[in-house]
Amino acid sequence: MIGTCLFLKFDIVLSVFKTLHRTRQAVFKGDDRGLKAARLKINEEFRNNKNETSEENIKKMIKMGSDVEIVLRESVIQMEHVGENRLLLRPRENLLLENVPYCDQPRKKS
Repeated sequence: MIGTCLFLKFDIVLSVFKTLHRTRQAVFKGDDRGLKAARLKINEEFRNNKNETSEENIKKMIKMGSDVEIVLRESVIQMEHVGENRLLLRPRENLLLENVPYCDQPRKKS
Protein backbone atom coordinates (compact mmCIF):
# COMPACT_ATOMS: atom_id res chain seq x y z
CA MET A 1 0.00 0.00 0.00
CA ILE A 2 2.73 2.50 0.94
CA GLY A 3 4.77 1.57 -2.15
CA THR A 4 1.74 2.12 -4.39
CA CYS A 5 1.05 5.50 -2.78
CA LEU A 6 4.65 6.61 -3.28
CA PHE A 7 4.56 5.37 -6.88
CA LEU A 8 1.42 7.44 -7.56
CA LYS A 9 3.10 10.48 -5.98
CA PHE A 10 6.14 9.91 -8.20
CA ASP A 11 3.89 10.02 -11.29
CA ILE A 12 2.32 13.28 -10.11
CA VAL A 13 5.72 14.82 -9.31
CA LEU A 14 7.05 13.79 -12.73
CA SER A 15 3.97 15.25 -14.40
CA VAL A 16 4.44 18.60 -12.59
CA PHE A 17 8.14 18.57 -13.55
CA LYS A 18 7.34 17.99 -17.24
CA THR A 19 4.53 20.57 -17.23
CA LEU A 20 6.82 23.20 -15.71
CA HIS A 21 9.40 22.57 -18.43
CA ARG A 22 6.79 22.74 -21.21
CA THR A 23 5.46 26.00 -19.80
CA ARG A 24 9.02 27.35 -19.49
CA GLN A 25 9.61 26.61 -23.17
CA ALA A 26 6.45 28.46 -24.18
CA VAL A 27 6.91 31.44 -21.85
CA PHE A 28 10.58 32.08 -22.65
CA LYS A 29 10.46 31.11 -26.33
CA GLY A 30 13.30 32.80 -28.19
CA ASP A 31 14.99 33.95 -24.95
CA ASP A 32 17.99 31.67 -24.44
CA ARG A 33 18.97 33.31 -21.15
CA GLY A 34 15.46 33.02 -19.74
CA LEU A 35 15.10 29.43 -20.93
CA LYS A 36 18.38 28.41 -19.34
CA ALA A 37 17.75 30.23 -16.06
CA ALA A 38 14.27 28.72 -15.71
CA ARG A 39 15.57 25.22 -16.59
CA LEU A 40 18.32 25.48 -14.00
CA LYS A 41 15.92 26.73 -11.30
CA ILE A 42 13.31 24.03 -11.97
CA ASN A 43 15.94 21.29 -11.99
CA GLU A 44 17.61 22.68 -8.85
CA GLU A 45 14.35 22.77 -6.87
CA PHE A 46 13.41 19.22 -7.83
CA ARG A 47 16.94 17.95 -7.19
CA ASN A 48 17.05 19.59 -3.75
CA ASN A 49 13.84 17.82 -2.74
CA LYS A 50 14.29 14.44 -4.44
CA ASN A 51 14.84 12.59 -1.15
CA GLU A 52 11.71 13.96 0.54
CA THR A 53 9.62 11.13 2.05
CA SER A 54 6.97 13.03 4.01
CA GLU A 55 3.69 12.64 2.15
CA GLU A 56 2.44 15.97 3.54
CA ASN A 57 5.54 17.85 2.33
CA ILE A 58 5.36 16.15 -1.07
CA LYS A 59 1.72 17.27 -1.43
CA LYS A 60 2.71 20.85 -0.52
CA MET A 61 5.55 20.85 -3.05
CA ILE A 62 3.28 19.41 -5.78
CA LYS A 63 0.79 22.22 -5.05
CA MET A 64 3.56 24.83 -5.14
CA GLY A 65 4.90 23.48 -8.45
CA SER A 66 1.43 23.58 -9.96
CA ASP A 67 0.87 27.12 -8.68
CA VAL A 68 4.21 28.26 -10.11
CA GLU A 69 3.27 26.78 -13.48
CA ILE A 70 0.00 28.73 -13.46
CA VAL A 71 1.76 31.98 -12.56
CA LEU A 72 4.32 31.45 -15.33
CA ARG A 73 1.64 30.62 -17.89
CA GLU A 74 -0.80 33.40 -16.97
CA SER A 75 1.34 36.26 -15.68
CA VAL A 76 4.79 36.33 -17.28
CA ILE A 77 5.19 38.41 -20.44
CA GLN A 78 8.39 38.82 -22.45
CA MET A 79 9.80 42.26 -23.09
CA GLU A 80 12.88 43.28 -25.03
CA HIS A 81 14.93 46.47 -24.90
CA VAL A 82 14.76 48.02 -28.38
CA GLY A 83 16.30 51.36 -27.57
CA GLU A 84 16.89 53.77 -24.79
CA ASN A 85 13.75 53.99 -22.66
CA ARG A 86 11.85 51.68 -25.07
CA LEU A 87 10.63 48.14 -24.58
CA LEU A 88 8.99 45.79 -27.05
CA LEU A 89 6.22 43.74 -25.46
CA ARG A 90 5.83 40.17 -26.74
CA PRO A 91 2.63 38.73 -25.28
CA ARG A 92 1.72 35.14 -26.07
CA GLU A 93 -1.49 34.56 -28.00
CA ASN A 94 -3.30 33.02 -25.02
CA LEU A 95 -2.67 36.17 -22.92
CA LEU A 96 -4.38 38.52 -25.35
CA LEU A 97 -7.95 39.45 -24.46
CA GLU A 98 -10.70 41.04 -26.45
CA ASN A 99 -10.62 44.80 -26.14
CA VAL A 100 -14.05 45.48 -24.70
CA PRO A 101 -14.71 49.11 -23.72
CA TYR A 102 -15.76 49.73 -20.14
CA CYS A 103 -19.19 51.22 -19.62
CA ASP A 104 -20.49 52.69 -16.34
CA GLN A 105 -24.11 52.39 -17.40
CA PRO A 106 -25.66 48.93 -17.75
CA ARG A 107 -27.10 48.15 -21.14
CA LYS A 108 -30.83 48.59 -21.55
CA LYS A 109 -32.71 45.51 -22.62
CA SER A 110 -34.64 46.05 -25.82
